[in-house]
Amino acid sequence: MTKTQYHDISAAASANATGGLRGVIAGGITGAIEICITFPTEFVKTQLQLDEGSSRRGESRKYNGVIDCVKKTVNARGFFGLYRGLSVLLYGSIPKSAVRFGAFEELKKFTADEHGQLNATTRLLCGLGAGLAEAVLVVTPMETVKVKFIHDQHAVKPKFHGFFHGVREIIRSEGIRGTYQGLTATMLKQGTNQAIRFFVMETLKEQYRKHKKLGPHDPVPVIITGLFGLTAGAASVFGNTPLDVVKTRMQSLEASKYKNTLDCAIQIMRHEGPLAFYKGTVPRLGRVCADVAITFMIYDKFIEAFNRMWPK
Repeated sequence: MTKTQYHDISAAASANATGGLRGVIAGGITGAIEICITFPTEFVKTQLQLDEGSSRRGESRKYNGVIDCVKKTVNARGFFGLYRGLSVLLYGSIPKSAVRFGAFEELKKFTADEHGQLNATTRLLCGLGAGLAEAVLVVTPMETVKVKFIHDQHAVKPKFHGFFHGVREIIRSEGIRGTYQGLTATMLKQGTNQAIRFFVMETLKEQYRKHKKLGPHDPVPVIITGLFGLTAGAASVFGNTPLDVVKTRMQSLEASKYKNTLDCAIQIMRHEGPLAFYKGTVPRLGRVCADVAITFMIYDKFIEAFNRMWPK
C-alpha cells in the first residue's frame, strides 16, 4: 500500500467517524429540545391510556378527556405536574436519537442504489430496522420507567423520588427484567413507527426535489420539512396507536395481570371494547406530529450547521 493510498483510507475512515459523531450530537440536542416542548402531551396521553374506567372495576373514569386530565393534574400538582417522568426521556434522548438515525444510515448503506437513494421497499425496511434497534437498546427500558413514574402519581404516597431512585427501586423489586416490560409491544410499536415515518419523510422529500428539479442530496427548506414531518407523524399515529396502548398497559405498575402482549390486547378488547385501542389518540397526535416535525427540522439544521463549521 502506498503512502497516498494509506492517507486516503485514513481520511475516509476519519470522515465516517466524524459524521457519526455529528449525528449523535445533533440527534441528542434535537431530542432534548423536542421532548421539553412536547412532553405534556405525552404525559396526558399516558394518563388517559392508564385510565381503565368503570367497565373494569365498577369505578368511574378518573378523567373525562384531554382537557379534564390537564386541569386535574395542574390543580393537584401544579403546572410542572405535567412534566412528571420528563427526566427519564431526557436521559434517554441522546442514545435513542443516536441509535435511530445511526441504524437508519447504516442500513441505508447496504440497501441504497448507486446514487445513494432508497426505493419504497428499502425505505420501509430501513425505517423498520431503525425502530427495532432503538426499541431493544433504548426505548423499552426508558419507556417502562417513564410509564411507571407517571402511573406512580396515582398513588396517595408516590414511592419514586426522582429518576435514579425510581430506577433503583424498580431493579431492586423486579430485576433488570422490570425495565424490559412490554418489549414485544415496544418493538412492534417502534418498528412500525419508524417504518412509516422514514418512508413518508423520504418519499415526500424525494417528490419535492423532483418537483423543484433539485439534486438528490440538496437540502429541503425547513418549513417544508416541518410540514412533511407533521404528515409523517400523523400517519404513524393512525397506523399504530393500538400497539401504543398495549405497550403502555404492559409497562404500567399493574402489568403483572397480563400474561403477555397478546393477552393484554385480548383483555382490553374483552373488557373495554375496540375503541379502547385508540385511547389517547388526540394528545398522541399532537405530541407525535410536533415530535416528528421538530425532530427532522432541528436535526437537518444542526447537520447543515455542522457541515459548515465541522468539515469532514
